[in-house]
Amino acid sequence: MKQYLDLVKYVIENGERKEDRTGVGTISVFGYQMRFDLREGFPIVTTKKVLFSAVVRELVWFLRGSTNINDDLKQHTPIWDAWAKENGELGPIYGYQWRKWEKFTQDDKTKNYIKSHVDQITQVIDMIKKTPDSRRLIVSAWNVADIERMALPPCHAFFQFYVVNGRLDCQLYQRSADIALGVPFNISSYALLLAMVAQECRLTPGVFVHTLGDAHIYLNHIDGLKEQMKRAPKKLPQVKIADKKVLDMKFEDIELIGYEHDPFIKFPIAV
Repeated sequence: MKQYLDLVKYVIENGERKEDRTGVGTISVFGYQMRFDLREGFPIVTTKKVLFSAVVRELVWFLRGSTNINDDLKQHTPIWDAWAKENGELGPIYGYQWRKWEKFTQDDKTKNYIKSHVDQITQVIDMIKKTPDSRRLIVSAWNVADIERMALPPCHAFFQFYVVNGRLDCQLYQRSADIALGVPFNISSYALLLAMVAQECRLTPGVFVHTLGDAHIYLNHIDGLKEQMKRAPKKLPQVKIADKKVLDMKFEDIELIGYEHDPFIKFPIAV
């Protein structure tokens, strides 16, 4: 995961001081891209421990269309606790937009508008299978009409698949990238999603392209990242996924094999 350490180094050396919504303060750059080839191993940061179990549980939770932390997620990871309401609800965040994007069509007879939903995940997998050369293999979480209803607007806003020579690639656009905490998690989450979709579509998982908009380091994360930069990346592990459809996947169906890592580094969360 030299790509991740290169990102950290670049932002520390070139980032400009910028205030932010949380009041903590950051150093930030605008526009950065990393590429990870899954044929070389599963991309997960090895210079600190990344809780892969939390990556899997959150992704499966998203894929179910869930929006409440009490729906399985809370007992396994506290990632979303800080943004949830007392009843655990987060509003129409990622899972809702991925699986239940709201759609209104007008009835020809009554002229009334009828509400339905678009399942973007089912739709894009079907398109990959039937029209792999399409340039419209896109899933978006950035629903402008729903932003104010969300506990937190999507940071990883939309992603696109690309099929070529029996290989499936995926590019993610992330509008806001917390380099210390969020980005390591996001890399592994979308690499895992790529691997899952590739397997269902009988394609080779290829390159995950991670494009960052506002790539920032919170000021109280700098020392921890400088410590991490002193560590040498280790050999990448492999991921083993059950031969099931993406939307049938459960936590127990995914296993990370051979993950060697340096000790965990604790970074405070900016809410």
